[in-house]
Amino acid sequence: MAKAKRKAEKAPGNGANLGFEQKLWAAADKLRGHMDAAEYKHVVLGLIFLKYISDAFQERYEALKAEKLADPEDRDEYTAENVFWVPKDARWANIQGKAKQTTIGKVIDDAMVAIEKENPSLKGVLPKDYNRPALDKQRLGELIDLIATIGLGDKDSRSKDILGRVYEYFLGQFASAEGKKGGEFYTPRCVVRLLVEMIEPFKGRVYDPCCGSSGMFVQSEEFIRQHGGRIGDISIFGQESNPTTWKLAKMNLAIRGIEANLGPRHGDTFHNDLHADLKADFILANPPFNMSDWGGERLRDDVRWKYGIPPVGNANFAWVEHIINHLAPGGIAGFVLANGSMSSNQSGEGEIRKAIIGFDLVDCMIALPSQLFYGSPIPACLWFLARTKKNGKFRDRRAETQFVDARKLGHLVDRVHRDLSDEEVARIAATYHAWRRENDVRQRLATDARAERRDDAPVQRHEGGLEEVILEIPDHTGISTGRRAPGARYAADWS
Repeated sequence: MAKAKRKAEKAPGNGANLGFEQKLWAAADKLRGHMDAAEYKHVVLGLIFLKYISDAFQERYEALKAEKLADPEDRDEYTAENVFWVPKDARWANIQGKAKQTTIGKVIDDAMVAIEKENPSLKGVLPKDYNRPALDKQRLGELIDLIATIGLGDKDSRSKDILGRVYEYFLGQFASAEGKKGGEFYTPRCVVRLLVEMIEPFKGRVYDPCCGSSGMFVQSEEFIRQHGGRIGDISIFGQESNPTTWKLAKMNLAIRGIEANLGPRHGDTFHNDLHADLKADFILANPPFNMSDWGGERLRDDVRWKYGIPPVGNANFAWVEHIINHLAPGGIAGFVLANGSMSSNQSGEGEIRKAIIGFDLVDCMIALPSQLFYGSPIPACLWFLARTKKNGKFRDRRAETQFVDARKLGHLVDRVHRDLSDEEVARIAATYHAWRRENDVRQRLATDARAERRDDAPVQRHEGGLEEVILEIPDHTGISTGRRAPGARYAADWS
């Protein structure tokens, strides 16, 4: 859920100063040597993790020291406040005190082992290869000294979300350095926030079948906090196939105290569904675009393919059908796919899409601006599926689908990367929420002075380049007819 680098003067007002992050990246970059980003990201993120839990521990430690009857070495005093218990040898003061020693690599490895021993949920997750010969110990010590100057886990820093800013900045930089490979664990924060703002996961089971570094879950937690909800009202389930990314996801959740079921290990969602019986109230996902090597030839008779058998050469609609299979009766899903998913007719994809539309599952489609994703120039869109469009929570939307064209939004943060502002995210989400809750959207469009007609579909033009199209789906149960899927011409325009 990382966000591309921004200049310090344009940073959102959450108190974090991006200047030190740039210095931190420059220091970390010196470590690279003959290592690629896939290796040294774990060196840096592991140290950030250590510093965070040590800062949070130290703050609680000092508070307990000030209490007459409290014991600052009593583990229960920390766990009661959802603070990691950090063993003495793993505390940052001990690590920094030995930063100039040639044995600093072993010191950090031993600290990671001690933390895992005291916190079983992280067993086998933390990086423990700082003592390897290839890692320059002098530069490692310099990096430790630099990280020591940054507050991460104390209350003041948490309120400013400094940890989140550092973590996101690094994930973004690593994704950029790794190119396409980095995108496997990275979804731009603005996209994650838009998905979460759209489906509003306040209460229930939240699922991500390809969770990467767990950005969807972190943003869901932030959404609940910002809107006055209770974190305990959601249960989190996820799966990740890449073993190192699965570990990163566990760390990402642990530093925020978020409990989640990511399975006992990494696993391929298609061939080893670790949550096979789960029916989720909310599903958020950013599956790999146009994945060709997904082993579809071994799953031709899978029970998940209720709308057609997805092609062996492209997993896009395998992801869509997997998501639908895991939706609870009143569930809603929001996910990212390549724009081609809206119009492709290759290898039966058009028939699968027609069937999904025919069963009236598509609630909203959003065309995104280009250049949002690291390492992928492919234009993307957001799909929002609702198991039922008449469930009492919102107005009856049966036989209607909303299309939102947001391609003109966003701003360049560097030569190749674009970002959506918080205001733009809010505007897009508000457009969907207004349509979902309004009693008679067609009457609004018919009487609005700005509304136009195009190919018999009402078009609502909003300020700033946002365009909304409401399509009425005729005969939404007649999936066997030869009628072209409603909205196909607009999807083709977006592809």
